Amino acid sequence: MSHASMLKARRQNQKHKREIEVEAKRVKREAKQAAEGPVVKKEKVKTEKVKTEKVAAEAVKPTKVKKVKLSKEELGRQESKKGKA
Repeated sequence: MSHASMLKARRQNQKHKREIEVEAKRVKREAKQAAEGPVVKKEKVKTEKVKTEKVAAEAVKPTKVKKVKLSKEELGRQESKKGKA
């Protein structure tokens, strides 16, 4: 028997073994379901939704923040800090 045919036989044996295991699991599962009996569904209980009222936001416009221009001295300080870092 050549090596290739041995490998082929091995694959076939593995395939058959796997099929037998799957069939055994299926039979076991069906037996378990038959022993449990029919499935009884629970009745759904409807819960009433509570409506929430939205409070209207007051018509307040956000105030704009004005940018303050820096003086020449402050600009010089910032540039010197950047140079050091």
